[in-house]
Amino acid sequence: MAKCFSFTALQDSCYRYSFSRAGLKSFTTELGDGTVMHCWVPKTHVRSKPTLLLIHGFGANAMWQFNYFIPQLKSKFNVYVPDLLFFGDSYTTRPERTKAFQAQCVMALMDALNVTNMDLMGMSYGGFVAYSIAAQFKERVGRVVLGCAGVCLGKDTEKGLFRLSVDDAINILMPQNPEKVRELVRLSFHKPPPTGPNCFLNDFIEVMCTEYRQEKKELIQALHEDRELSNLPKITQPTLIIWGEYDQIFPVVMAHTLKSHIGESAELVVIKNMGHALKPKEMFKHMKSFLIDTPPPTKKGNCTNAHKMLNFN
Repeated sequence: MAKCFSFTALQDSCYRYSFSRAGLKSFTTELGDGTVMHCWVPKTHVRSKPTLLLIHGFGANAMWQFNYFIPQLKSKFNVYVPDLLFFGDSYTTRPERTKAFQAQCVMALMDALNVTNMDLMGMSYGGFVAYSIAAQFKERVGRVVLGCAGVCLGKDTEKGLFRLSVDDAINILMPQNPEKVRELVRLSFHKPPPTGPNCFLNDFIEVMCTEYRQEKKELIQALHEDRELSNLPKITQPTLIIWGEYDQIFPVVMAHTLKSHIGESAELVVIKNMGHALKPKEMFKHMKSFLIDTPPPTKKGNCTNAHKMLNFN
């Protein structure tokens, strides 16, 4: 019998409606040289409000990660939510897979949207990209929030996801059967929620975990290959690091290493009784204190064009 209903596709449509109702619209642009970037952008950009860029992790797409945050942030910020390359509707035919290239593509997208200065928030893999943006485009970034982002890969990796081979890691992050989905949930949550029957898990796999599988594997390989702390630049922006006490993907020791690496401009919040998947309500409490309740630093922008850096046509 032909399949006629997808719970995952329905949930995706609900998130799309939620984003639209919150004042965002879908925007897709061709950067040239085979690269296309998709982003949720404000229907009206209010010049009197600062801009906040939300960068998702290694999951379905940006909507699934940030649906909770948009209504909380829209009154204070012009919120932009891009899909990274090979997630959602963003892709490239170029061979680069590094976090630095992801960062350059995001900033080329922001150039196309005429957005110069911004604060950043990156979750997990998105934190790697956010950190790279802050390092490469110093004068354009005000404040940085990093959620469970194991940017300081190195000697600590034997305790986290990267203690596994790249193939094992991708089999967990891009599950192809229900048991691998359950393994991902067990690793992500300190107290894992019920995962439901196999039919729902197979539906999620079909809709969210099959496209660009090879390219996503290459993204993970690139992270694994570029994991020496000595190669990591120091960012200077005010930075909030948020971590789960029992994170099994990127253990909390990485949070302390990252804070030490950045120095005095970084503050660390470790949330008790949570793993890699942080509860949005708890996370937003700390984001609000850092981004909304505290006055932003005064900073002049630099209009360096990311298209030129990338040699996009």
